[in-house]
Amino acid sequence: MADTASRAEIQLLCELVRRPSITPDDAGCQQILGERLMAMGFHCETLQFGDVTNLWARRGTAAPLLCFAGHTDVVPPGDESDWSSDPFEPTIKDGLLYGRGSADMKSGLASMIVALETFLAKNHEPAGSVALLITSDEEGRARDGTLKVMAALEERGEHIDWCVLGEPSSQDQLGDLIRVGRRGSLSGMLTINGTQGHVAYPHLADNPIRRFAPVLAELHAIEWDNGNEYFPPTSFQVVDIQSGVGAPNVTPAKLSARFNFRYSTEWDHESLKQRVQEIFDAHQMNYDLQWHLSGKPFLTQPGKLTNAVLQAVKEQTGTAPELSTGGGTSDGRFISPAGTDVVELGPVNASIHKIDEHVRVDDVIALTSMYHRIMELLL
Repeated sequence: MADTASRAEIQLLCELVRRPSITPDDAGCQQILGERLMAMGFHCETLQFGDVTNLWARRGTAAPLLCFAGHTDVVPPGDESDWSSDPFEPTIKDGLLYGRGSADMKSGLASMIVALETFLAKNHEPAGSVALLITSDEEGRARDGTLKVMAALEERGEHIDWCVLGEPSSQDQLGDLIRVGRRGSLSGMLTINGTQGHVAYPHLADNPIRRFAPVLAELHAIEWDNGNEYFPPTSFQVVDIQSGVGAPNVTPAKLSARFNFRYSTEWDHESLKQRVQEIFDAHQMNYDLQWHLSGKPFLTQPGKLTNAVLQAVKEQTGTAPELSTGGGTSDGRFISPAGTDVVELGPVNASIHKIDEHVRVDDVIALTSMYHRIMELLL
């Protein structure tokens, strides 16, 4: 264990975990990474949008451009007394490295940097260019991070051909699953307007809870689609409902709710919105509904990038990974629309966002080898 703990990627990971980079505070992580990249000959830019810092680093000007992408921000640790050790002091025990962000996704960033160092030491002039896109706004609103960096790159004519995201994509073992796309995410913010009244005189009031109950049952009963060859079925979930005036004998005047669709390519967001509004209108409710589109579904078709990732993983693990579009959203939704092939390959995700988040030390080292091999195959 002493030998693996002294590996460059593990030392770098420890250095990053010690930085309490809770969204959107980067806490100096990008400076650490930028210094390593500049030593390799990268041109590094800090792109600031609002209170979010983003790092765009590129080496070379020729096409094709292979970009590694990820985020330095992490979710809050919660009650630190519930942790077995300080969440911002990396602790290695029984082959696992504990700390907030260890799996999501500072291990991916550490592996990327060390893979680049070893690759470029042997390949001074690769057949193309390499870049890193790193944000501190992935775990939060995600409006001043990768989304705006991609807009800035498009404005000046920089195009990413292939992108490898270091998100924790693996399920049980490193490399058992890679993500080649994601479902879209569409949220609705609903207000149902009624008339407040006494519970004993319902005919003199209009209870928005009663209005919403059959609508909610109908929305949950619908089989929105069966998915398709690439995507799992569309799902509908209510995440928040609030109503009431705080008295047991008063029906409320308003109900507010928030719901979310994770939708496949069987829908587009406009047709999905139209279907929902048809249901609401059929129940003759007085309502206001606002929508927020977090990201459209995207899919990377088989090609050079997917082939390289599949080969790199299989050479390292001995088995071919499953190709998936499940899970939540990622910043791939902002990168793919530019015509970029995007694949997500990272460590096991079982502990992410949890108390005692951790990553296998050996997996971080193996991930470095996978990233290195992907560069060999593409450049």
